[in-house]
Amino acid sequence: MRIPAHSVCTAIRDDIVSGVYERGGRLAEELLARRYGVSRVPVREALRTLEAEGFVVTRRHAGACVAEPTEQEAADLLELRTLLEPLAAARAAQRRTDAHLKVLRGLVRLGQQRSRKGQGEDLRSLDGWFHETLAQASGSPGLITLLTQLRHKIAWMYVVEPPAAPVESWAEHAAIVDAVARGDADRARVLTASHAERATSAHRLRHSPRGGREAPRGGRVRDMQHDVNTAGFPS
Repeated sequence: MRIPAHSVCTAIRDDIVSGVYERGGRLAEELLARRYGVSRVPVREALRTLEAEGFVVTRRHAGACVAEPTEQEAADLLELRTLLEPLAAARAAQRRTDAHLKVLRGLVRLGQQRSRKGQGEDLRSLDGWFHETLAQASGSPGLITLLTQLRHKIAWMYVVEPPAAPVESWAEHAAIVDAVARGDADRARVLTASHAERATSAHRLRHSPRGGREAPRGGRVRDMQHDVNTAGFPS
């Protein structure tokens, strides 16, 4: 596989998240460079970035290795998300553009349609796109970056069970979008906080901490990431 040098970090991160590299496993620069078809320089830079993000640790005599998060570290991520997503929704109510609103409304329509038909895999992707677009609508680059990193790490550490009542879940999404459209920051914050709290119960750890048995793997983070794109969403 050959990829552009600037994409090495994304490729390694995606492979860590999807389980290509086991937790605690060594990440040899030479082997990574060969796998992705680049020199060792971008690999070294990527590993430094991934260490700052918490995916990689440097160990004496071993070098770069995949991190082994504890249960507490995993739980902290879900708590952070319940704090940051409501903040993003409140800011979106104040800063969203018409393009963001168009995408959010289109996603809600699709989600409601597919939830009634029981199309679970489609709903998983739509849900990820919805929350990413809501974060982008916040107009806060720092907050968007934090939430993106959280999504990557949560996808790495957790399997997310489909919502027991998908129709109700998408009704919550619709209510959040209505609050954002009206510019009601307080209501957008409250609704998103409640939604995030309920969603937390659907998360199941992929593995026991520190070398325990890994649970079945879920989807790749790459499949859930999208830029704001108004194509295909009618006004």
